[in-house]
Amino acid sequence: MQEIKISPGETEKGLDAEGNPEGTEKPPSEGDSSAFLARICSPVTTVCGVCRSHYELLRKIFLGLLGAAFLAFFIAACWLNFQQALALVILTCLALLLVTCSFVQDQWGAQITQSLSPVGRCFQSSWRWLKWVLYLLIPASIAIFLVLDLSQRKEQFVSLGGFIVLVLGLFLCSRQHNAVSWRTVFWGLTLEFLLGIFIIRTEPGFVIFQWLGKQITIFLNYTRAGSSFVFGIKLIEESFAFLALPIIVFFSCVTSILYYLGVIPWVVFKISWLLQMTMNTTTVESLSVAGNVFLGMTEALVLIHPYLPELTSSEIHAVMTGGFATIAGSVLGAYVSFGIDAASLIAASVMAAPCALAMAKLVYPEVEQSKFWNMESVKISSGEEQNILEAASNGASISVGIVGSIAANLIAFLALLAFVNAILAWLGNMVNVPGLSFEMICSYVLVPLAVLLGASWEDAPVVAELLGIKFFLNEFVAYQHLSTYKKRRLDGLPEWAGARKQWISMRSETITTFALCGFANLGSTGIMLGALTSLLPQRKSEFSNIILSALLTGAFVSLINACIAAPPREPTAMLFPALGKARMSTPQ
Repeated sequence: MQEIKISPGETEKGLDAEGNPEGTEKPPSEGDSSAFLARICSPVTTVCGVCRSHYELLRKIFLGLLGAAFLAFFIAACWLNFQQALALVILTCLALLLVTCSFVQDQWGAQITQSLSPVGRCFQSSWRWLKWVLYLLIPASIAIFLVLDLSQRKEQFVSLGGFIVLVLGLFLCSRQHNAVSWRTVFWGLTLEFLLGIFIIRTEPGFVIFQWLGKQITIFLNYTRAGSSFVFGIKLIEESFAFLALPIIVFFSCVTSILYYLGVIPWVVFKISWLLQMTMNTTTVESLSVAGNVFLGMTEALVLIHPYLPELTSSEIHAVMTGGFATIAGSVLGAYVSFGIDAASLIAASVMAAPCALAMAKLVYPEVEQSKFWNMESVKISSGEEQNILEAASNGASISVGIVGSIAANLIAFLALLAFVNAILAWLGNMVNVPGLSFEMICSYVLVPLAVLLGASWEDAPVVAELLGIKFFLNEFVAYQHLSTYKKRRLDGLPEWAGARKQWISMRSETITTFALCGFANLGSTGIMLGALTSLLPQRKSEFSNIILSALLTGAFVSLINACIAAPPREPTAMLFPALGKARMSTPQ
């Protein structure tokens, strides 16, 4: 027991009931502090309780006020300058359409499905003869279009021949000729062809994609705000690394945010649903190819990594082909910074999705039983980030590896190219062949392929050179060379400098842009094989046997796109004259 000491002065005052001298201040106890804090926080606690109990009402009030404010702003913007507010109008209409569809599906989806079930049963019962009508109607329509088109554009006979040769070449390489699903091939090529007609040959499609490309270019230019602060304006203007590579960081950050918000998973799922319904492909391979429109080879694998162990060999081949036939959204931004037409890059990546699936199934048909025919058996996660800031930070951090890989590859491949050219020049001088180089060899060997795509005889050696650089080195170096040719044309330099062409025509530029749009190069095989092996090491030997076939198929997909996208030599020789005017008025 603790002893209490009392001083003489304290004797007069006495002690209280707890043994403390009378007249002294009691030390505050823990209970008193908690009560004091509770009294202070009581109003806040009451407000929080009211907010929780009336959460839905307050949420509706907040959304109503926010909607009213946006409506007032929208009306004011349209009233003051409708042309300037056109982008806002388009985005608002798209958002309203999506919200309306989602609301209708949630509220009356079951009733609508039930009411339309008789129509569905009738459609299914008549599908046996209806599908043949459809199969005859679509080719007939395409044939009529080709006849009308080729009658005005004789040069397109060459591109059409190239298209047929490339598809037949892939069919000859097929592993199981008798097992090819011609429905998949037919619908894949039809979707690609219809997309090409809409984007390139109709005025609405051309204007939409040109507008979209322009907006993406403007959007990517905001990268300068961050890169100029970190590196300085002088370095950005003088160095490729400080101009193009930061765009990848910015685009990757935005992509990660859109993925976290569910925008990219939603769009990917809808595209994969369309591919599966028309082409009769499985859910996982359709999902992977649709994801490649926005994501890179390795990022798209993340969408389907839980299902990789159970994929068939044909599905693995389709997944690989989709990765080789498209480009990542982040890398697209770097190509745009070179001066490559953004609309052509977007169109090429979108058109490649159905064509990649069709050609993958043509080369490697499905002969096993897949487990993923049902859309409901596959789910897409929206990432593990807790908030939008974490998503943005993770996207920027992930891009560091991509930027480092691109920079390292450019240094290595350009140095290797210079070394190979030096050796070839040394060997060429021994046999009186001055100026022998890798580009010169490609410009001779691949000339027939360039001509089949639709390039003129004068431009074919340059196009062949770029195709060789893309396949044997990588598409980044090839696009960098293409941007040099384009810059010379825009600067008004002479077309010929001695025996060497300094630039190529706009038609050949467009063909080359589509032909280069894809990751199908020898270096990408290591990236694809490494990514798949890390996710599924027990199937490494199977991946190794498939990957070269997928690489060749992916390269052919880009070439087929180029055949379809080949524009007219003369803008006036168009099937749609209004489109010719639109093209002539569009700055190049």
